[in-house]
Amino acid sequence: MPRPLHTLRAGVIGTGFIGPVHIEALKRLGVQVTAICGSTRSAQATAERWGIPEVYGDYNADALFRSPNVDVVHITSPNKVHVEQSLAALKAGKHVVCEKPLGMTSQETARVVRAVQRPKAPVFAVNYMCRFFPAVLQMRALVQRGDLGRIMHVQGHFFQDWLLKETDYNWRLLASEGGKLRAVGDIGTHWIDAVSFILGARAESVFAHIETFHKTRYRPKGEVQTFAKVDPATLVPYTVDTEDFGSVLLKFGRSGHGFADGVHANASISQVAAGWKCSLYLGIYGTQGSVQWELQNPNHIILGRRDEPNQILQRGTAGFSEDVAGFTDYPGGHPEGFPDSHKMNYRAVYEHIASGRTTPVLFATAEEGHQEVKLCEAVLRSSRKRGWVRV
Repeated sequence: MPRPLHTLRAGVIGTGFIGPVHIEALKRLGVQVTAICGSTRSAQATAERWGIPEVYGDYNADALFRSPNVDVVHITSPNKVHVEQSLAALKAGKHVVCEKPLGMTSQETARVVRAVQRPKAPVFAVNYMCRFFPAVLQMRALVQRGDLGRIMHVQGHFFQDWLLKETDYNWRLLASEGGKLRAVGDIGTHWIDAVSFILGARAESVFAHIETFHKTRYRPKGEVQTFAKVDPATLVPYTVDTEDFGSVLLKFGRSGHGFADGVHANASISQVAAGWKCSLYLGIYGTQGSVQWELQNPNHIILGRRDEPNQILQRGTAGFSEDVAGFTDYPGGHPEGFPDSHKMNYRAVYEHIASGRTTPVLFATAEEGHQEVKLCEAVLRSSRKRGWVRV
């Protein structure tokens, strides 16, 4: 018999921007959040705000792993410790939801893949939550049924402006903390994973160009929370070693259903696009029709035809409901967005755990997280080589 979700208990590592997003989504599902880990001050403050009983300060993740009151560990710490913490959590017998990227290099992430392939290994998911926007699930259904015909190409972008100014700072700007790819690695992989999920195919080769517009930036003397404002008088210069922008061409392999084999895609990725806060846009173009979607207008998709009128499909109404049953909770006209995509992702993970692994694996696995890191390495090689590179 499946376990009720409220009998599962979560521990969260990290108290920055994304940690509380995980906490809120879990609480909305009825999952118990029993432990929090971070700096002593921030962990205590987060525990008090959300009513979390166990607090592990001084970044003592090992103590959280030993807790008998944690079944699932959510890793929302900086990228450089994802692999280390993932392996430790798995060794302790905990299921894991790890923020993307899975790790800094594919050599590291391959260790996680091997760990989850062992007999009776816990469930492991990477938090590519864009899969769980109802629009993305709906587009996936349209493609895999053949409603759009044979898919020819995909195009789109992921634009933000939160690092537009040379005085904007976050640890993700540092290759030593977040990895050698920043814009493409941080947000571009969300776009690529969503497209891979919709098509049912993997990117096999890339042609990329990346650019760092701010060669020198200014940072505070101490660390700051994501999106926090800082006093300009406290800033010091440093040399930037990650990119602000990337232009990526991708060639996908065979799909499992035959409607999206060998698809070509192109994406522009930027964290210096003034006016765009979180614009993930994609268009899927087939021989019989197309679909377009934009994250900042998450409850609508545009269905395009050549010889018939175009349609705007609204979540929760005819043509945009049956295919996403179980991953949308509110009636049409009641918007669901970014927080709900996290909730639906964790619902898929926790139901898989609670059911004894009998539900479909729609969430991103360790192998898929590893694939995204390999793709980022291919993007770097391609940009240096100025040519096509196999993933």
